[in-house]
Amino acid sequence: MLVERKIKVVTEQHVIDKPSPVAEFPMRQWSLRLHLLDEEGNERPADVFTKVVYHLHPTFENPVQTFTKPPFICSNEGWGEFEIGIDLYTTEKTKLAPIIHDLNFAKERYEVTHTVVFKNPSQALQERLRESGPLPSDEDRPKKKGIAGKKSAQKYDYEKIADALEKLEEEDLLRVIQLINENKTPDTYIRSDVEVNNLFEAGEFSIDLYTMPDTLTTKLWDHLVSYPG
Repeated sequence: MLVERKIKVVTEQHVIDKPSPVAEFPMRQWSLRLHLLDEEGNERPADVFTKVVYHLHPTFENPVQTFTKPPFICSNEGWGEFEIGIDLYTTEKTKLAPIIHDLNFAKERYEVTHTVVFKNPSQALQERLRESGPLPSDEDRPKKKGIAGKKSAQKYDYEKIADALEKLEEEDLLRVIQLINENKTPDTYIRSDVEVNNLFEAGEFSIDLYTMPDTLTTKLWDHLVSYPG
């Protein structure tokens, strides 16, 4: 599954009263911050990211700067314009293709919108992404789940299931994947490149929990409740 979203980078800058190493270029204080945009272009917190890493010009004392809370404000002082690479992480090690942002001093405030792509987002990340717009898989969801799924929805907390799946160790995760594959139906939306028979095979697995049959939901719930993690 590929999910596109728009990210707005807001730049603000102004001249400050500090000596500059280059006489014709005054010192400035500048800052960047990020917002996620919804379908209508409204700003939302970029909480789909766990951290954002800014790669500044190598002449900075601290050229690689990391922030872990929206709006991921990066604030510095300097006299020169340059391109900033921005890495957007959805987990500690998983990141999107980098954004290249042009830091310039033509205006005191300017906004630039970038389109980013989430590849096979986890179930928990899918739920956060839905807050800013639908996902490609939403059109494939069986309409009957809106009615037939109500009984299960009352009994099982899908958010807790998603959180539990995120915390599974590799060996138990592969057992869960096998359980899902053995009990899924044609309506169950799954995206996977994990090799179940090889514990050391890297890959990603994603399932739309709301498309699971009740029998699978019950077995998955019982399995996760008994899991010690």
